[in-house]
Amino acid sequence: MPVKQLKSIEELNNFVEQPGKHILFKHSTTCPISAKAHEEFQSFVEETNVDAAQVFVIEDRPVSNHIAEKFDIKHESPQIFLIEDGKVIWNTSHWKITRSSIKEAVVGE
Repeated sequence: MPVKQLKSIEELNNFVEQPGKHILFKHSTTCPISAKAHEEFQSFVEETNVDAAQVFVIEDRPVSNHIAEKFDIKHESPQIFLIEDGKVIWNTSHWKITRSSIKEAVVGE
């Protein structure tokens, strides 16, 4: 399942409101830490086929800002959120974004 790129607040809201668990990744295309985290995120998604989306924080700043406001979670980049039934049930950022940390949050392993 390909990762969706969310470019509008409407696309973000539609993604968040889906039932079940899904992952949202905030990616800075100019940051080497974010590049490594993005690799880990992509690797997990390819391995599991979990529903996932990403927001490019520089290119789509209003969407990125809306995430921080909507969930009342301070903006960081890179940053990842596990969303279930419209609520963030787990999030982390920077070097803590690894394939294994995502798997543990999503699958409980």
